[in-house]
Amino acid sequence: MKVGVAKESAPGETRVAVVPDTVRRLAGDGVDVLVEHLAGEPATFGDAAYEEAGAVVVSADELYREADVVCKVRKPAGEELGRLREGQALVALLQPLTDPELLEELARRGVTAFSMDAIPRVTRAQPMDALSSQSTVSGYKAALLAAEHLGKFFPMLTTAAGTIPPAKVLVLGAGVAGLQAIATARRLGAVVSAFDVRPVVKEQVESLGATFLELDVEGAEGVGGYAVALAEDQHAREQELIARHAAESDAVITTALVPGRPAPELITEEGVRGMRAGSVIVDLAAEAGGNCAATRPGETIVSGGVTIVGLTNVPATMPVHASQMYSRNVQSFLSLLVRDGELELDFEDEIVRGTCVAHGGRVMTEARA
Repeated sequence: MKVGVAKESAPGETRVAVVPDTVRRLAGDGVDVLVEHLAGEPATFGDAAYEEAGAVVVSADELYREADVVCKVRKPAGEELGRLREGQALVALLQPLTDPELLEELARRGVTAFSMDAIPRVTRAQPMDALSSQSTVSGYKAALLAAEHLGKFFPMLTTAAGTIPPAKVLVLGAGVAGLQAIATARRLGAVVSAFDVRPVVKEQVESLGATFLELDVEGAEGVGGYAVALAEDQHAREQELIARHAAESDAVITTALVPGRPAPELITEEGVRGMRAGSVIVDLAAEAGGNCAATRPGETIVSGGVTIVGLTNVPATMPVHASQMYSRNVQSFLSLLVRDGELELDFEDEIVRGTCVAHGGRVMTEARA
């Protein structure tokens, strides 16, 4: 069986789906790996490194013509989509909840498509959980971005010029990204507090040395541990309480997402106006519209003296480790599909069934639920 590693074409995308180390592991499973010319270059993995690992570097035309499985980070578009052929398998972050048109097109083309952002939250799927691996990158980088844009030190410093108090950082959302942001901000020396509508995460927040804010808002947790949208009155109360704490913070990192829906607005325009000049908001939900009303996706702006960072693809700013982690997710997932060097799809397996979004000329429904 041949696995193809396609070059990413999305603007600003620097990650690659499979790194050279993973090529060696796939070879042990009886898989031949084709890598598109310069696919790994933006992530510092050159063609020579892939060839040394046992891959064959090919043109885009040859890759899409020969590969049984095409692996990507971002979903295919334009010319990439046109190159996919009937009977071919595709593994990528396809965003099935927000792009039904893509699923219909993949089904029309007879492609068997697996979405790495639809991996079920079950124990044995943890090595395949691409959302978690990429959220780890985002959470870490968010703390660095906050420190970079804040005109203050994060740690407390005692100097001959006097004692400088530590920065106060508020993290909204305590999923994987939020917890990593907490841990990184704490390592940088900040005083950190955090809030999440799911009270079950309190222990995790406190284990990292942060204070969990017990606001007067009912907890909400859905299937797989994801947050769900609050009722309108609860959401308004949430915004009011968050605004109070944001006004006392030097930096706010927002990470709240609801699968398949626009990001909930946690910081209103009024909340931004209530923050001190020089404060920073890093909005990791910018790609889904943002948790802050003033966020402009893809931009860093200053509103009323508050810097708001709205990067939409934070993992791509750290392509080496982001690619390594995603590549391991892909390799773990492929191990479910490959038997004796051949592609075998067991739809009795909840991971295979839950991740497949198109097969046999039709859109599959479970990954879109």
